[in-house]
Amino acid sequence: MKQARHPERDEITFIAVVGAFCDPIRIGLVRVLADGRERGWGELRAPVAKSTLSHHLRVLRDAGVTRTRQEGTRCFVELRRDDLDARFPGLLDAVLAAAGSDDTGAHVGLADDAPAAGPEACHPSTQHIDGR
Repeated sequence: MKQARHPERDEITFIAVVGAFCDPIRIGLVRVLADGRERGWGELRAPVAKSTLSHHLRVLRDAGVTRTRQEGTRCFVELRRDDLDARFPGLLDAVLAAAGSDDTGAHVGLADDAPAAGPEACHPSTQHIDGR
C-alpha cells in the first residue's frame, strides 16, 4: 500500500488550511486531535458515514493540518500543530478558541468503547493512484 503524501511545512498554504476549517466535522476532528495524541481512525466518531469521515480526514491531510500514518492495515492521524504554528502563528489557537466558544464540532468525538489499538482499515481514498 502506498503512503499518503503530506505537504511539506513550506507548502502549507493559508487558503488550504482555512478551506479545511470550513466544515464543522473537520473542526470537530481538529478539536479532538488538539490534545496532541495520535489517534487511530477507529477511535474517531462523527455523525457521518465512514466514507465521508475518510473524505474529511483526507481534506485535513491534504491541507497540511494533519498527518496520517499507516501501520499495516491500520491508520493513525495526528494534528500538525508545530507546522501550523510555524506557518501561521496563533491561527490554530484562535480557531480552537472560537470553535470552543461556539461549540462548533462538538458532535465529533472519540468512541467510548474503542480500544486504542483497535483494527481500523485505511480507506482507499487515502491513497493516490499516481503514488503521491
